[in-house]
Amino acid sequence: MTWYLPFTLLELMLCLLFAVLYGGYLYRIKSLARQFSQKANTLYIKAALRTVYGALLMVALLGPSFGAMTKEIRTNGKDVLLAVDLSQSMTATDVTPSRLEKVKMQLPSFLEQANSDRMGLLGFSSSANMISPFTFDKSALVLFIQSLKTNQVAPEAAKLEPVLAMALEKFENMQTTRGSERTKVLVVFSDGETFGENLQNISQQLVKDGIRVFCVGIGTTTGGKMPEGRSFKKDKNGQVILSKLESENLQKLAAKTGGDYFEMNQNTNELPRLVSAVNAVQSEVRQTKVVEVAANKYFYPLLAALLLIVLDVLWTLQVLRI
Repeated sequence: MTWYLPFTLLELMLCLLFAVLYGGYLYRIKSLARQFSQKANTLYIKAALRTVYGALLMVALLGPSFGAMTKEIRTNGKDVLLAVDLSQSMTATDVTPSRLEKVKMQLPSFLEQANSDRMGLLGFSSSANMISPFTFDKSALVLFIQSLKTNQVAPEAAKLEPVLAMALEKFENMQTTRGSERTKVLVVFSDGETFGENLQNISQQLVKDGIRVFCVGIGTTTGGKMPEGRSFKKDKNGQVILSKLESENLQKLAAKTGGDYFEMNQNTNELPRLVSAVNAVQSEVRQTKVVEVAANKYFYPLLAALLLIVLDVLWTLQVLRI
């Protein structure tokens, strides 16, 4: 049997203060008894009683732990991978200050509210790059998000297939290394422009692997200009190019994988709905184990102390006769 009583300096000082004050009280009573030529021996009965229940209260306050008890611990796992479009169209200013900057401003709020164990970050255009591996440290992930720039990936128009393939690979690697099933969620932030690809096969693989995809369309259907140098990006004829939100592929991808589609622009911000949808995805049971823990037995000394306090109140002793 093992006892654990975590005495601290403060608690020891409180005990000493109690002893000094109560000792002063006893000395005062004995002095009065001598003045009246009496004995105050019955005083020691009360003193002993109060010392006992005072000590019991202190022990209960410290929370003694002895013996052992078994407890089942169940841990749940949910991994969320964030994929942010870093193609040049994300610099369009139909969402101020730009589409990409809007995402960077909103993502910390998502990290704070999402009930995920670990999160990772991908950047993509025509290819995908892992910006941050899965981590429990959301504050570190915020720093990676703030560093996102369009020059971190290839300058070509964005494609979804590379980022979906990388997401599949990363989720599969995480499952292998952890050796247990986890809920997998992919959140894609993009304007959906110029994908022009068939995602049927890879969507089926996502469904097979249990990866749910939520897509967030950034931008407006009226479009916005893309800054380039001191002007804006132009086509071969010298006309300013307008980049527009193209949500069709994003909506199809989300629907096929059991996810949902949301939008974010100057007038609409569906981030709260995105947080609710991600949080609503049930976490898989990652691990169940039974452990032995020390049992806190504070109740027993507390009950004994209370009984002695009641006895002290009800049992009166005459110390001095005046």
